[in-house]
Amino acid sequence: GPALLFVKTSQGKEEGRRFYACSACRDRKDCNFFQWEDEKVSETRLAAREEYNRNHQPFFTHRQNVDRYKNFVLLPLSKRRFCRECQQLLLPAEWEKHSDHQFLCGITTAQLKSPSQLLYPLENKKTNAQYLFADRSCQFLLNLLTDLGFRRVLSVGTPRLHEMIQSKASQEEYSVRSLLLDIDFRYSQFYTEDEFCHYNMFNHHFFGGEAARETCRKFLYEENGERVVMVTDPPFGGLVEALASSFKKLMAMWRETEKEGHDNKEMPMFWIFPYFFESRILDFFPSFSMMDYQVDYDNHALYKHGKTGRRQSPVRIFTNLTPSMIVLPEEEGYRFCTVCQRYVSSGNQHCEICNSCTSKDGRRWKHCVLCKKCVKPSWFHCNNCNCCTLPKHSCEKTDSGCFVCGKAGHKRSACPSLSRS
Repeated sequence: GPALLFVKTSQGKEEGRRFYACSACRDRKDCNFFQWEDEKVSETRLAAREEYNRNHQPFFTHRQNVDRYKNFVLLPLSKRRFCRECQQLLLPAEWEKHSDHQFLCGITTAQLKSPSQLLYPLENKKTNAQYLFADRSCQFLLNLLTDLGFRRVLSVGTPRLHEMIQSKASQEEYSVRSLLLDIDFRYSQFYTEDEFCHYNMFNHHFFGGEAARETCRKFLYEENGERVVMVTDPPFGGLVEALASSFKKLMAMWRETEKEGHDNKEMPMFWIFPYFFESRILDFFPSFSMMDYQVDYDNHALYKHGKTGRRQSPVRIFTNLTPSMIVLPEEEGYRFCTVCQRYVSSGNQHCEICNSCTSKDGRRWKHCVLCKKCVKPSWFHCNNCNCCTLPKHSCEKTDSGCFVCGKAGHKRSACPSLSRS
């Protein structure tokens, strides 16, 4: 889809040179697209780009994958094969082409209903960072959404939540429905066009064009009082500004579905992201607040629930719903703070001076009178730096200020002398 516009800055210079680069890949090894904003591109280079794009298209279209799936489920168990190297369901006529590949045999219906466990997670941190919810977090989210009365879930980059909803819907009279928007086209092998849209959340690009856009619009239309909520779990290395722009466009699509009632409102949303991005998210969505619930992942070594101290998962839920509505499980140590009117973790003690439950990372924070705020328990006030910081730090490092003007107290992105268009 469309590239994003970046700026390359130099130390001490206000103006930077702007360039276009891939929206999804931050590593040139994965996508080498680069173009200066003021650069004139030759016809030869444009033709080479088109050729490159054609050669990197998926082997089958979404419609073809849907038809293949219908044929695959009709096969006896002994003839159901999945190529592990190509990450593809195989029909008997294709076995010979994959004869020297590793494959799984006897693919069951249960495996087809849980594609996130059948497919290899794409774990390139600079491109996909496909970490999948643990069952504990997935079940909690689904129970919470159901209790809050939502019957439609727009699952943006949350394949495991989507498949849990799909699985429940096929087993019983289940009233919740889900539409998965994800950049991983492999899921088109398992879901119809009404259940999955190939989507890039960094530039709001639907690869399926207007037909896919219309699928999303129809899903967002709240007929018969079926309330819609959006749940998203973006790669943590992604630009918050680009993500926020796409999410606002999805919210605008939701507002357009109904002329009355949605004006000046935000679509209910859960944005799952590490707590240290709180200020960035609030810059773009001031109505959001961060919950204390620790989200954990199956295939991430660090983001696991139940660890103590700094080893706890830093991933939280940001939402525009009223905090008191988000009930967190008391059996996991969460409790309700009557002053803050929200559920907090067991280690998050209410500070009488700040008049808030101030901990962000699950540990009990302490109040610094000089800083006039609560800080991490391992920090101490440094008189040289005039702020709380780690005991073993170099005071001289704090003198380095803004990348553009050299002054302390702000970063380059917030520099008052930086020219903004």
